[in-house]
Amino acid sequence: METANSSTLKDWIFFFISLVVIIALVIYASEWFWVALPFVLTYLVKACRAI
Repeated sequence: METANSSTLKDWIFFFISLVVIIALVIYASEWFWVALPFVLTYLVKACRAI
């Protein structure tokens, strides 16, 4: 059970880091925001345990 919680916590952390990166890209280089999009979506799905 602990490994599942720690991996979920790690996925949430990666999601929020990716979210900050994508927001920064939208603000400063909007034509490049799609580069970070797969990371945000992947870690959101993993953190919500949808897979």
